[in-house]
Order: sequence, then structure tokens, then C-alpha cells
Amino acid sequence: MKTVSTVVGYPYIGENREWKRSLESFWKDGLSQEQFLAEMKEGRLNNLKRQQSLGLELLTVGDFTLYDRMLDHAVMFGLVPARYKWSEGEVDLGTYFAMARGADEVVACEMTKWFNTNYHYIVPEYEGQHLELTHNHLVSYFNEAKEELGIITKPTLIGPFTFLQLAKGYDAKSKALFLLQLLPLYAKVLQQLVDAGAEWIQVEEPALTLSLNEGDIKLAQEIYTQLADEVPAAKIMLQTYFEALSAYEELSQLPVAGIGLDFVKGAEENMAAIRKYGFPKDRVLGIGTVNGRDIWRANLAEKAVNLQAVLAVCDVAEAWIQSSCSLQHVPVTTKKEKSLPHVLLDVLSFADEKVGELTQLTAYVREGSWSGNRNVSESIRAIEALTQHEVRENIQVKELVSQVKPEHFTRPLVFKERQKQQQALGLPIFPTTTIGSFPQSGEVKRTRSAWRKKEITDSAYAEFVKNETARWIELQDEIGLDVLVHGEFERTDMVEYFGEKLTGFAFTQKAWVVSYGSRCVKPPIIYGDVEWTAPMTVKEVVEAQQLTSKYVKGMLTGPVTILNWSFVRDDISHEQTANQLALALRKEIDALEKAGIQIIQVDEPALREGLPLRKENWHEYLDWAVNAFKLATSGVANETQIHTHMCYCEFNDFIEPIRALDADVISIETSRSHGELIESLKKNPYELGVGLGVYDIHSPRVPSVEEMEAILTDSLAVISKEQFWINPDCGLKTRQEAETVASLKNMVAAAQKLRKLQHRPI
Repeated sequence: MKTVSTVVGYPYIGENREWKRSLESFWKDGLSQEQFLAEMKEGRLNNLKRQQSLGLELLTVGDFTLYDRMLDHAVMFGLVPARYKWSEGEVDLGTYFAMARGADEVVACEMTKWFNTNYHYIVPEYEGQHLELTHNHLVSYFNEAKEELGIITKPTLIGPFTFLQLAKGYDAKSKALFLLQLLPLYAKVLQQLVDAGAEWIQVEEPALTLSLNEGDIKLAQEIYTQLADEVPAAKIMLQTYFEALSAYEELSQLPVAGIGLDFVKGAEENMAAIRKYGFPKDRVLGIGTVNGRDIWRANLAEKAVNLQAVLAVCDVAEAWIQSSCSLQHVPVTTKKEKSLPHVLLDVLSFADEKVGELTQLTAYVREGSWSGNRNVSESIRAIEALTQHEVRENIQVKELVSQVKPEHFTRPLVFKERQKQQQALGLPIFPTTTIGSFPQSGEVKRTRSAWRKKEITDSAYAEFVKNETARWIELQDEIGLDVLVHGEFERTDMVEYFGEKLTGFAFTQKAWVVSYGSRCVKPPIIYGDVEWTAPMTVKEVVEAQQLTSKYVKGMLTGPVTILNWSFVRDDISHEQTANQLALALRKEIDALEKAGIQIIQVDEPALREGLPLRKENWHEYLDWAVNAFKLATSGVANETQIHTHMCYCEFNDFIEPIRALDADVISIETSRSHGELIESLKKNPYELGVGLGVYDIHSPRVPSVEEMEAILTDSLAVISKEQFWINPDCGLKTRQEAETVASLKNMVAAAQKLRKLQHRPI
């Protein structure tokens, strides 16, 4: 049997985020287009050289992007909305980035989460436009690798079934027309890759792991039958990930040359399906054995046993030993980490280390033994050392968890009764506020960096943060906001900040992953028991409250978001870790309340992110996730107002879990998909307080008063004035000060116009 080591995809940001720096420099006119594209090319080639040096055998191209791969596919097919005024030919970079970020008076395309990850993709918009193949960037990347490095790579593209499922703008009638135009373009892309010399083409179809009905199955069969007929020479590796292949009996028979399966997340179901239905002998099997979404070192002995079990039931001539999904969801390398405790560092595995694990596992399959490979015993010893470490045996935490009772998950009064008591806050109708953070200027970042490097004293840094907070409290008062925030200038990241003050967390120096666009984050690592030891936010919020007669919100990140935006220990369940986090936050909320803070926001932007991909499996996750939020927030007095916030995701089928949180007010990030949520709320009324984000903070454009007024007026069709809050759709940390102030002034002006209309005599 032939074996090949490969990965579904590799991080494109670079070891030192070179990709991000080039991108942002280009946006600020620090690089010409020619210089920018040259640096992007250098990054692509360096990524390939790096993987090659690590011993990976089949390298992938097309996993690189200038912003987002779904956006790349949209412009490749000419799927450009009319508002961008593009006509024909290759889509220019100005149009490309306008679709991603907005420009002048043109709003950006919608952005939402890539399945159940923290990566955000740009949603393709179909408006009935004529589609055409504008430029096949995959051929360019393939030829680039062949000419510059002399290697034949595996091009990868997002498959037509997934692309269709994730696009928007079509109904049942226009869907057929959309697909009728789309499939021939996919065929052209495949044919051009074959003509260029591509021996294998990876077609990513994660949507084939979702819950599929008979129509979906038939559609997938029709798509791949047509592609096989039109491009018979294309050797397609149909790549699935994030879950087991749905409808295995039917879809494993698709006319493709190979099928890649996730044997990490979908291991049990995929194995059961193979045992029941077999695996086609004439297909290549892609065995996704190394986890592409976590950072834990693989137990190589255990992985080897699992590989042998898969191969024992699959009589195939060729198998690819690969990652379970793209490695873009993990940092590049552990080699930059110099300050982590050895008990943790020894069990970490980032992209480069995972490539090493794949090459070792491939060698094992070929040789049938480890041939004295010390990495096997080393991995086992390292994993056992952490398992037995005191950081995972916190007696106080275990005792606190054991004392949790059913009443800890419920507020004393239902919302309608609490709402009456909260009227004592004296807020106007349509109260205005922001989500929490304000722009972190270069000065803020430089000062924080100097403090972390011990170039300035703790007291000097605290004084700087205090002054910056005071300046923004004054600005908010001048703008006319009703409920203020302290601005979060002391915080780098909404998860990292809290993790640094709780036990059981560790933090990296260079372990960046991309979240959306050029925004990269360093997820904390939860590797031990989580415990609250002292107030984390009280000082800053109380100082801010003393500067104004208006209410200042306490700002916390919720337990499920901390969990989902961290790399989490794998020796206990996520539910157990979430409850530890919830109990820690419950103590912080109590400390804020005792300090006189009457409005406390506990953000859960990642609540939906942790959902299993199949709706029939949602119930178990939602039960414990919602309970974790309620465990954190239900200990307050009825007069204390609990807010929460959620980010980009599809809410149409998520209203019930939002309602179950029982938050007094929820702000929802909907500026790019406002109309869809309005339609959803017409069908599923929401009775608690709600603020629909009235402008998109991920775009630098300043929306007009009239634009926001129109959104507010539409919202009144489904939200009563007693429920209605007015806010941006997310935090403002990444924006510039001038545009932030201008946008907020327009938002307040729109709110004031709405108040006048509501008070006008009939």
C-alpha cells in the first residue's frame, strides 16, 4: 500500500505575522500594489519551503489568501454585488477589499463564522448576476510553486456544494440558475489545473458533514456526476472535515478519485460507517488523524493503533496520512515560546510540530514499527506528566463545583418583574450605549508594550490607563451616550485579559491564529483548574464610574466565550471547564455589584460557535452552555441589569437559546444581515431587552444619521420601544478615533430623532 503525508492546509499568516503586516501596510498606502503582491508571493513560497523542509510529501496550494478564501472564490467567479460597480474582467484589489471591508458609502459583504470555528468568512452574495471565470488564482499558485520551487503541488479549492450552501441571496427558484452558472465555472477551474499539470486536486466539502436531507444528497450526487463527466481527467480528493461524512452510504460512492475523512472529530461515526458499508477499493483514503484544531501533542502510539484500525477495515491501494482539517486554526510553531512552563510546553504541538507528527506516523505505517523513534515514548511521558500535575488537582475548585445547586442557575424573578424594578435606573427610551471597547491607539499599544517589558513602572502604566479612561468618559458624555463604558484600555484581548487573572491559564508569546481579515489573536491555553483569586475589573470600572453621573457598565467575557476562544485541556469535558469558568465569573460579578456597579455586561459572542454541526446534536451542548452563562449571572439582585453581546452568526434558528440565557438586554451584531434578523423576529418574537447593531464596526466607513435611522425604524416593526437599545454591532477597539466619534455622534443623533417621533402628539 502506498502512503503519502499531507495536510489539508497550512497557516498563511507567517511565523511572525508577516502576512498581516503586509496587508495592513498596503491598506495604509505604505506599500504599492506591486510591492504588496511581491510580499504575498514571498509568503506563499516560504510556507511551501517550510513544509518541504519538515518532510511533508504532498504540499498544498490555494490554502493562501489575500483576505478570505470564500471571497477569493466569489471574485474568481465574478460574484460581485452590483453596489461595487464592477463590470467584467479580473476583479481589482480595490473592489476585492471593498467587498471585505466596505469603502466610502459602499457597505461590506456580510461576515460570519466558518462552521463552528472562530474564523470568519465573507459571505458570497448572489443577485442573479451573470457569472464568469475572471481569474483562476489556483492555476497561478500552482504554476508559481512549479516554476519557483520545482514541485508539483496539490491545489485546493472550496467545493461547489459548500460554496452554494454558504452563499446567500437566492431562493428555491433562483438556486437552480445559480448552480447552472456555477458548475461550468468549477469545471473550467478543474480543467485548467489539469492542463497545468496538477495530478491531484483537493476539493473541500465540509458542508457534507452537516445534516443532509434527500434533496441535499441528490444535489451532491448531481454536482459530482456533472464534474466527472465534464472533467474526467481531474483526480479529485473530496475532502471533508469538522465531522463525519453524512449520508456515508450514498456519498462515499461519488465519482471522485479519493475521499478525505476526519478521524478526530468524526472518528467514531466514520469508522462505524466504514465497517457497515466498506470503503471503495478504487478510491484513495485520506485519513485525518492529527487534530488540526487543537494544540496538544499527539500520543503517537495511540494514533498508530487508530491508523492500523482504519487500514484494517479499508482495503485500499493508497492512503494519505493527513491533518483532520486545515492547520490554519493553530499557530505556526512552538519554537518561539520561551516562557511557558516545561510541563505545558512539552505537550504542545502547533502546525510545524503536527507536520512532524504526520511524517512520523506515515513512516510508521510504511515500516510497521517505530524503529527506535524516541518521540513515541517522549510524547507518552509528557502527556502523563501534565495529567498528574498539581495544576489539574485544585481541591478548592473541585469543592466549589460540588456545591452547585439548581437554584444557582436562576434569577429570583422573571424578566417582566425584573424589568419593573430596573426602571429605577431612569434610562430614556431607546437608550444608547456601546459594546465595550474603544480604539486602542498606537500610544495605548506602545505604552502597554513598554509596561510589559518593564520599561515603565506599574504605577506609571496604571496612571496612563486611568487618564485614557477619563478622556473617553468625557468624550462619551460629549457624544451624548446614555450608558457608558470605561473603554478597556488595560486589556489586550477580551479573553486573554481574564485568563491572566485566573488560575489554570497559560499565555504564549507568538502563537497567533487568524480570526477575520488581518485580525490575529493568541488564544489562551486552559491547561489546569480555573479559580478566581481576586477582583479582575472592579478598580477600573469604579474609577470610571466616579467620573460621571451616568451609569458605567461592568464589562466581562462570558464563560462559554472564554472556553471557545481558548485552547482547552482535553482530559475533562468542556462542560466541566465551563462551569469552573462560570463560578469564577460569578465571584467577579458579585464583586462588581458590591462596588455599586448596577449594569454588568457578560459577553458571549462565541456561544453559537461551539455548536455541533448537526442540529440534532445541539441539545446537549446548549444545555450546559446556557447553564454556564446562567451560573455566572444569576447571583445578582433583581435591580442589577445583566447585558450580553453576540457576534456574527446565523440567528434565525437560534432565538430560543438566546431567550434561555435570560439576560435583561442582549446586543446582537447584525448590521451586515439586519433584514434577515428582522424577518426572523417577525416569526419568533423576542420579549427581553435587545439592541440590534446599527452600524458595522469592521468597516472604516462612517454611516450617516439617515442610514442608521432607517435601520432603527425597521427594527421598531419587531421590537417595542420598551425593549429597544441602540448600539454599534461590536466593540470598537480596532477602529480609529475620528471615525469612531463621528459614527457614534450619528448614532446618538438617530436615536434622538427616534425619541422625538415617539413623543410626537397624535
